[in-house]
Amino acid sequence: MSNIHLARLAQEKAGQSAHQTALRYRDYKVSQWKSIDWQKLDRISSLVAAALLEQGIVPEDRIGIFSQNKPECIYCETAGYALRAVAVPLYATSTTAQIEFIIKDAAIKIMFVGEQYQYDRAFEALQGDCGLKQIVIFDPEVRLHRNDRQSVYFNRFLNIGRLSGRHQEVQTLRQSCKDEDLANILYTSGTTGNPKGVMLRHSNFRAIFEAMDKKLEGITGKNQSSMSFLPMTHILEKAWAYYCLENDIRVDINLKPADIQMTIKEVRPSMMCSVPRFWEKVYAGIQDALSQYSPFMQKVMRRALKIGRAYNIDFQRHNKRAPLLLFLQYQLISLTVFNKIKKTVGIENGVLFPTAGAKLSDEVCLFMRSIGIPICYGYGLTESTATVACFDRFSWRPGSVGTLIEGLQARIDENGEILLKGPTITCGYYHQPQANKEAFTEDGFFHTGDAGYFDTEGHLFLTDRLKDLFKTSNGKYIVPQNIESALSNDRYIDQAVVIGDQRKFVSALIIPDYQEIPNLLDKLGINDLSADDMATCLADPRICHFFEDRIRHIQKDMAGFEQIRRFVLLPENFSMEKGELTNTLKTKRKVIYEHYIDQINQMYEL
Repeated sequence: MSNIHLARLAQEKAGQSAHQTALRYRDYKVSQWKSIDWQKLDRISSLVAAALLEQGIVPEDRIGIFSQNKPECIYCETAGYALRAVAVPLYATSTTAQIEFIIKDAAIKIMFVGEQYQYDRAFEALQGDCGLKQIVIFDPEVRLHRNDRQSVYFNRFLNIGRLSGRHQEVQTLRQSCKDEDLANILYTSGTTGNPKGVMLRHSNFRAIFEAMDKKLEGITGKNQSSMSFLPMTHILEKAWAYYCLENDIRVDINLKPADIQMTIKEVRPSMMCSVPRFWEKVYAGIQDALSQYSPFMQKVMRRALKIGRAYNIDFQRHNKRAPLLLFLQYQLISLTVFNKIKKTVGIENGVLFPTAGAKLSDEVCLFMRSIGIPICYGYGLTESTATVACFDRFSWRPGSVGTLIEGLQARIDENGEILLKGPTITCGYYHQPQANKEAFTEDGFFHTGDAGYFDTEGHLFLTDRLKDLFKTSNGKYIVPQNIESALSNDRYIDQAVVIGDQRKFVSALIIPDYQEIPNLLDKLGINDLSADDMATCLADPRICHFFEDRIRHIQKDMAGFEQIRRFVLLPENFSMEKGELTNTLKTKRKVIYEHYIDQINQMYEL
C-alpha cells in the first residue's frame, strides 16, 4: 500500500535505498541517459526548499513551475511540498497572456522556468503588474534580457540553499506536513473562457495511489521503468509519475515530445502514459507497413491477428485458460511476428500503457490488445486526480472505459450526466465560489459534464460530452468526438473538427497529415503539383476526391445523419498561438468556428 506523504517521499526513499535510481533524463550534449538516485533527489530537493525559505516562501504560498519535463520539476515540486507550499505547474507551451492570468490568479511569487521560451514569456509577465517576484532558470544556456536583475539560474539558487542555514527548519516543516495540505493548483485547459484552478490536496493523491494499488495488483512491480511522455502539468502524468516513484518504478523523463519515437526506442520502457492520439499514430504506422507486405505475408499476418485476437480477447480478457493448441500458436506468433512489431516501436517490454484524455477507438484498442500491447484505457479528470475508471487486468470490455476505482461513488442523473463523489475528488476551484456552487450537487457530487451509463457488470461507457453535443436543424443529435476519432484513425488525416450545430447537415474541417501528401501525389500519379505548395495541392479536385472516398469509407457504418456531406482541407495546422488549441492540444471549437467562418459558410452555400 502507498502511504508515504509526497513531502517526505525522497527523504524516506533515500533512507531505504540511497543509491537506487529514481529518475533518468537524456543528456542531449552526449546523447546518453543519466541517472539520478534517491540520495541526490533528496539532497537537491532539500536545497531548493531551503532556498525557497530564504526567499520568503511560507506555508500555503504558491510557487510556479513553467517548464517542459525535466528532473528539476520534481526537485522543485517536492521542495514546495516539504514547505507545505502549493505547486502550480504551467504548460511549457503557454503564452504570456496565459501565464500572466495564472500568476495573478494564484498569486505566484516565484516561478521556475525551463528553457528560453519559458524564460522569455515569464520575463514579459514580470514586466507587468502580475505580482511575480523572481524567476529561477533551469537551463544554464538561457540568455538573460539586458535589464533583468531579478532572475537567477538554478545552480545559483541551490547555492542560496546551501548557505542559508535553514535546513533544520525545512526538516521541521517537512515532518509537520499533513494529508489535508493543499498540494497543487492545476489550471484546466480552458476550452471556453479563462482556465479554472483545480485544487488537489495530498489526501487526493494518497487516495488515488491506494486505489491504483488495488487496480493494478499483479501488474506493476520493482525493476520496471516508466517513460514520462505527457507533460508533468497533466494530472495523468503527474499522478502516475509519483505513483511510480512511490512503488520503486524508475521514471525516465522525455524532454522533447517530438523526440518520443527516438527516446522510446532508447529506453524501451515497461510503461508510459499517453493520449489516444499516440496509439492512433502507431496503429496507422503499423497498418501502412503491413500494406507494403507481399500477398503471402499479408495472409500470414491476417492469420496471426486472428490467433492473437482469439487468445487475448476471447480468453485472456476473461481470465480464462486458452486451449493448448491456441496457447502454443500464440506463443509462436508472439515471438516471431508480434514481438517484431513491438520492437520496431520500442515497446516490446511493455506491461502497462495507461491511455486517457480523449476517445480511443475500439478498432485501435482491439488491434493493440490482440498483438499483446497492454493498453490500459481509462477515463478521468483533473478534478478527480486523474483516474475515475480504467481497464482491469482481466474482464475489460471493448467500448467501455473500464470499471470505477475503489472508493469512488458515481451516479447517472436524469440528463445522463456522470456525477462523482469520493476521496479523489477536488475540494473545488481556487477562488471560484460561483463555479464551485455550480460544480457540485447539494449532496456533494461533482458534475463531470460527461454523459454515460454503466452496464450490469459495472463497466462505464461514455456516450458524449454534454457541452460538445450538438443538434442539426433536422433535430438529430450528433456526438462530434465519435466522428472526429474515426477520421483521425486514417493514415491521411491528422485532425478533424466536425460542424453541424443548427445546420442542415454535418460538415468538417480536415487537417491532412501533411507528411503523407508527397506520397499521395506519387500514388495518384499527379506530377503537376508540388507538396511545397500545400494550399494548391489540397484545393485540387483530384486530392479532394481522394479524401471524399476515404471519408465515405470511414463512415460507411455510421447513421446517414452523422455522415459528412462536405468538408474543407486546410493547408495549415490549428495552433495554440492562434488560440485554436489548448495546452493539451484539445480543439477550441468556438475559436475554430470563428476563424474559419467563411469556409464553413461556403460549405452550406453550395
